[in-house]
Amino acid sequence: MTPKNHRPYSHKEVSSALGSLHERYKDCNDGRLADYIPELAKADPDTFAISLVTVDGEAFEVGDHESTFTIQSLSKPFTHALALADHGREYVMARVGVEPSGDSFDSIIRLDANNRPHNPMVNAGAIAVTSMIRGDSQQHRLDRMLEMLGKTMGRTPSIDEAVYESERTTGHRNRAMAHLMLNFGIIDGDVEEALNLYFKQCSVLVTAKDMATMAATLANGGVNPVTHERCVQSEYIRDVLTVMHTCGMYNYAGEWAYTVGLPAKSGVSGGIIAVVPGQFGICVYSPPVDERGNSVRGINVFEDLSRNSGMHIFETWHQHGEVLNHIDGIEDPAPALPDTSQHVGDATVHKRELFEEESDL
Repeated sequence: MTPKNHRPYSHKEVSSALGSLHERYKDCNDGRLADYIPELAKADPDTFAISLVTVDGEAFEVGDHESTFTIQSLSKPFTHALALADHGREYVMARVGVEPSGDSFDSIIRLDANNRPHNPMVNAGAIAVTSMIRGDSQQHRLDRMLEMLGKTMGRTPSIDEAVYESERTTGHRNRAMAHLMLNFGIIDGDVEEALNLYFKQCSVLVTAKDMATMAATLANGGVNPVTHERCVQSEYIRDVLTVMHTCGMYNYAGEWAYTVGLPAKSGVSGGIIAVVPGQFGICVYSPPVDERGNSVRGINVFEDLSRNSGMHIFETWHQHGEVLNHIDGIEDPAPALPDTSQHVGDATVHKRELFEEESDL
């Protein structure tokens, strides 16, 4: 029986709500461009896009939705899904756990009691997962990874070679993680080959709509809602969304789960994706990030949306119809974020200035 308060969502109301959010935060100047990868520091800090794609394939776009950026860590849920499809849960979980670490995305200190990375959403776990992608050669593995990402976004992806070179030549911290995992038997084979594949994975060019479509694919049980092509095996959707929910926002994951309450993933280039299972995927792109590597505008947008639409996964509105039915009023602004200049963990989202290092001596 259809719930009594169920009604079809209004395209005009959804567009208006997203437009209101864009207007509210377009002049926000908090956060900084990620500069530990030099190419990322060249982004335009004023770029701001919101894109939402439903499981029926309907798209809503606001702001600079044509702007491209590198996928970075937004790729991690999808390579996790590919590794699961290639090897199954038992194999993957023997090498990478599913526990939140409480540490920053690039921590090289903490492995779990079995010497595994804590989860596939931190860099160590993502490098391990990427090394599991099957293929007869490095090119074959790259082709399979690009094919999978392309199916989920609905087009053929490309790699930003300048960002790839920037990542490859400055990725000493990731290189240290990979060699540590080689020592513990988490990674087999050529470490540099695994790292090059990971750096290329992070350098894939996307738009906000691409990422919203990819999130909507997860919301739609692994089937791209635009092309209707299966991209992720349905049996692994629960695995991917669970790890996104508990670990996708790094050492902000607990607060995100409390305030927004959706499976999500962020990336230091400024993108955040979130999934409302069975309903839609959404991406916010804005390059300035806090020290945890999360887009400042993005967090504000998602907190407003969750507060005003009831899209938190534990909200009871899910029992009474679609979240988009309740999106017509975006009235309550998100609270101010903590001072983004404060030190939180050991993340290297921003370069450490020499005087800061000397002050710690």
